[in-house]
Amino acid sequence: MPKASYQVHPLPQTDLNARATLRKSLRAARKRLSSEASMAASLGIIDNLQKLAWLEKPSCVAVYLENDGEVDLQPFVEHCWHRFPKIFFTLPVLHPVCKGHLLFLQYNKDTLMVQNKYKISEPRLACQDVIPTSDVDVILMPLVGFDKQGNRLGMGGGYYDRTLAFTKHSNKKPVLIGIAHDFQEVNALPTAPWDVPLDAIVTPTRILRF
Repeated sequence: MPKASYQVHPLPQTDLNARATLRKSLRAARKRLSSEASMAASLGIIDNLQKLAWLEKPSCVAVYLENDGEVDLQPFVEHCWHRFPKIFFTLPVLHPVCKGHLLFLQYNKDTLMVQNKYKISEPRLACQDVIPTSDVDVILMPLVGFDKQGNRLGMGGGYYDRTLAFTKHSNKKPVLIGIAHDFQEVNALPTAPWDVPLDAIVTPTRILRF
């Protein structure tokens, strides 16, 4: 069903072009960050994520591994492994059957990792480690751009939007939090019918709730 929604409601070419232009410029800005600035961003994210109430209770949290200049969440994960042992982490894995979708697998210090087709590390697929998406309490999502309405611009593959399409019609759904550098904010994003809105966005200096 999520795949069909992409086909039934195409975007006007002008909006597609606008999204592509934004994606290109914002990705370039991310890649220009120095290692010092990237580390400072990660530390700022740790501080702000600790202000959110879900860290105070046992939670299953999906994170991601940094790629293409994204804010690196690994320092936050390692911080939680030491300070918040009740937080249970998962990582996205490319779905082996449903093309364009994600699975979420357990992630801990002993997780065996492999590289996917995008050269991004992910847990080695094992059925016993799969966590149903509806059982994940919080998903920390990477993004390329965002606006103050909670709209998210991703890398263009649509993986998160397809996987999370069920959240538009379900009472049991994860809290969706975008993780971004401050400079990734734009005045208004051209949106698409398949976009899944965020519940919050956390940057190194701010928490935006929607």
